Amino acid sequence: MSQTATQAAPAGEKLDFKRVLPIFVIVLIDLLGLTIIIPLLPLYAAAFGANAFVVGALGAAYPMMQFVGAPLLGRLSDRYGRRPVLIVSQIGTFAGFVLLGLANTLWVVFLARLLDGLSGANISTAQAAISDSTTEKTRTQGLGLIGAAFGLGFIIGPVIAFAVLAVSDNNYSMVAYTAAVFSLISILLTVFWFKETLPAEKRGTATTKAGVGFGAMLAALKKPQVGFLLALMFMQQFAFGGFEQLLSLFTLNRLGMNASSNATLFVFAGVIIVVVQGGMVGRWSRQFGDRWLIFMGLLTVGVGLMLAAATPAQPVPWYSRAEVAEELSLDQSLPGETPPTENIQIALPEDANKSWLGLVWLMVAIVPIAIGGGVLQPSINSMLTQRVGKDEIGGTLGVSAAFLSASNALTPLILGAIFQWLGASAPFLIGGVILLALWGLARRNL
Repeated sequence: MSQTATQAAPAGEKLDFKRVLPIFVIVLIDLLGLTIIIPLLPLYAAAFGANAFVVGALGAAYPMMQFVGAPLLGRLSDRYGRRPVLIVSQIGTFAGFVLLGLANTLWVVFLARLLDGLSGANISTAQAAISDSTTEKTRTQGLGLIGAAFGLGFIIGPVIAFAVLAVSDNNYSMVAYTAAVFSLISILLTVFWFKETLPAEKRGTATTKAGVGFGAMLAALKKPQVGFLLALMFMQQFAFGGFEQLLSLFTLNRLGMNASSNATLFVFAGVIIVVVQGGMVGRWSRQFGDRWLIFMGLLTVGVGLMLAAATPAQPVPWYSRAEVAEELSLDQSLPGETPPTENIQIALPEDANKSWLGLVWLMVAIVPIAIGGGVLQPSINSMLTQRVGKDEIGGTLGVSAAFLSASNALTPLILGAIFQWLGASAPFLIGGVILLALWGLARRNL
């Protein structure tokens, strides 16, 4: 018996990739649809004449519905299993992308993002499936794979968007339809490949009835140790999410980068995230612990955001003000109205003073932002799963996803308004200050 125990122990410390591979692939394919759209969406809204605040409101539509849907889907997956919840939500995501492709007015774009956001809350279900398939020692690495899927998505998705824009002569609708194709593939993979990770005998076994919405979030905040981690998840995402949501507008205003140029920038960030979450976060977690990862993540993202805020206002060498303005109005004219080019609310830089300096500076700042952002979510969620019962993991991760989504909903509204009224650098500067303050608080309270 002693020999058997000795042999079994090391196995428990290694992630079973065969079990988590289907989840990883399905999440990756599903996220390709999202990452194809993300670099384009702010410019999509700007093409309809939206200013930075309205663009921020559009960015808030998706996470606002995730905030509503994530706890509910998490609880439903605890009760009925992960697989059926994934399938239903993926169908909604597919419908959202199709509607986005058909959009010819700004309100239809908003409707598409609301539908996709409600369906996109399935990430908490995928995280619960990962938790079902891992041990406490391998859970951070397993949850890191979800982040790695995001990273790969930010590499592959923008490349696909770049190719579609090139082939379709910058037709934004074709990018949305391409995202729908990948969403359909993820549905088929879930139906025919994914095996249920939560056995029937373990469903709905919680001793207390789990709530959803504000009640569940407030109850979770009152739990010792859990409450601070959830608050930390919310605040770090408020700062980091501002960078994600407003990067395309920042580069448009500061560097004159269009949709295709922004796609390549997202690829750069995605490569770093994949390296961190796919290969480093598990090793760092075992070597230093989740607490150290959280400290490191807060510090590096905070410093990176301060650097990004100081990016020199010098357009990239290939910038042409006339061409960017034309792209933003291409095929987006509303019937009976003047072309949105005449109403573009985001200030475009002049053609003078072109240089590589601004782009290189921003790419340097992205390195610590991507490294820190790559470790924060999996490490915080891993600590959360170790502080609740096994029958509460899905629901707790759903609440965590709701806090994340609530932050993502508020961030573009608040920081979008700050961008509009105080300038492009202000949101990143504020985010950096918040994260450095969180770093100090975490060291005292975590």
